[in-house]
Amino acid sequence: MTNTTLERPRIATPADWLAARKALLKKEKELTHLRDALAAERQALPWVRVEQNYIFDTPAGKKSLADLFDGRSQLAVYHFMFGPEWPEGCPSCSMVSDGFDGVLPHLLQRDVTFSAISRAPLSKIESFKTRMGWRFPWASSSGSTFNQDFRVSFTKEELASDKILPRILPAMSTTLTPPSAAVSKNSSAFTTSSTASPTAATKPK
Repeated sequence: MTNTTLERPRIATPADWLAARKALLKKEKELTHLRDALAAERQALPWVRVEQNYIFDTPAGKKSLADLFDGRSQLAVYHFMFGPEWPEGCPSCSMVSDGFDGVLPHLLQRDVTFSAISRAPLSKIESFKTRMGWRFPWASSSGSTFNQDFRVSFTKEELASDKILPRILPAMSTTLTPPSAAVSKNSSAFTTSSTASPTAATKPK
């Protein structure tokens, strides 16, 4: 762990602080507008049909990608970094995942099913999930090319090259499974968006 020493800010009067805060607020509002515009562009991205019939290991047995939708129109997938050889899941992903159980009811009310997916075998996932006290759905993609096809898992050679898709993923060269989120829709599943956190896909009616 790297220890960072922060410089102590200057001491100001209340009037000076208010002026500085108003200047910062202006920049924050500009950032909000940029983020809204970026979100609109992300939502306007074209869809991509998922052609592969992926099979996942779940506590309820083998399930296809369509099965993971669980009857809803959208599936939000969190690509949890947990490699087959790892003794436990990624600490950063774990911190994010601590909030998933509370979010689930809100997603379900909006016709969205959620599942985390990792390359680790199901036995490791279940053990770690129990240890962390989580209840959210979590499937294993072990034995499939799901992670590679969705560009959230790479070989060391791929990570060492510049051929990875235009850095839609965090530059995490120390791991072979950067986190990303995708959302899909059933019968025919389509990838509709991808972010540096969860992944989304959609299925037409």
